[in-house]
Amino acid sequence: MKLREIVAAIWQGLGPPDPTPAMAAPMEQADLIEVFKHDRQMTLKREGKVLKRYRIALGFAPERHKEREGDGRTPEGHYTIDARNRRSAFHLSLRISYPRERDKMHAASLNVPPGGDIYIHGMPNGWRKFATRHPRRDWTTGCIAVSDAEIREVWSRVPTGISVAIHP
Repeated sequence: MKLREIVAAIWQGLGPPDPTPAMAAPMEQADLIEVFKHDRQMTLKREGKVLKRYRIALGFAPERHKEREGDGRTPEGHYTIDARNRRSAFHLSLRISYPRERDKMHAASLNVPPGGDIYIHGMPNGWRKFATRHPRRDWTTGCIAVSDAEIREVWSRVPTGISVAIHP
């Protein structure tokens, strides 16, 4: 690879993200996201049928349910996708509705903040993209990460409001 090509590739990685993908046709959209933490797998389903499976990375301490801000755990339970962020610090992100009321009450019983800002997202934007290996290790702070190409596909197939089931 020539130096000019290397510099162009680095510059492209630091530049603005690709345009936001268009939504897929209704029959190609999922009605459920299932995450299997132990298997590091996320599945998009429609009417009980698997549309697509993805290899994922989780929080840096993925075992057990998220209890508090900063614990590095990915939550477990039933949530929804409640927002979309095309300008996040990561290549596209879909916000998961954590914490639920039950999560807040549990954190309060421990006298700690529950945390929040749990997303399904792509790789970091900017220089951090080059320092993050995916999916060889869990590296997020509690989120679910896929590659940039995969998050573009997920973004187009997942409507806001869809159910998310996160299993141990």
